Amino acid sequence: MIVIGIVGSIYFDNLQQLNTVILDEGSKAIEFTISLAAIMSLWMGIMNIAKESGLIDKIGVRMNFILKKLFPRIPQNHKAMNYIIMNIILNMLGAGNGATSFGLKAMEELQTLNDKKDRASDEMIMFLVINISSIQLIPFTMLKIRADLGSANPNEIIISTLVATTVSTIVAIVSCKIFERRIK
Repeated sequence: MIVIGIVGSIYFDNLQQLNTVILDEGSKAIEFTISLAAIMSLWMGIMNIAKESGLIDKIGVRMNFILKKLFPRIPQNHKAMNYIIMNIILNMLGAGNGATSFGLKAMEELQTLNDKKDRASDEMIMFLVINISSIQLIPFTMLKIRADLGSANPNEIIISTLVATTVSTIVAIVSCKIFERRIK
């Protein structure tokens, strides 16, 4: 009974402060989510325009050499490649949340090419690895968080982010290729 009294007094003595923090931080989370949704909506709209205008196909042609090495079993002009390109571009621009829908569509399309439906194909694994490691040219989400928290120079992380994500992506791709060869 004494333990319950002590625990109760610890929790209930600070109940007013706890409620204040929950309400204040909850409203800040909602504000942040709405402002982040605006950024994501902008990039999703730009990517859809780029897709409809044929820009994604042109970028795909430029990236074709690298993408063919990474995804050798995806046929030329397959929908999966368009979704992969859009996902990679959005991730590179730091709009990872906006890239998610394209990543899901890419996986759906990659599954149509998969002979063994009960396990992930090499292309699916490679895409997931690239998606997770993701080179970031402009980390918009982090810049937004840093700006919201009053950073004197939110942009100072761009170079270090680019270096770190480039290294992580290279290591991820090389590791994936090594394991791909060992398994076969």
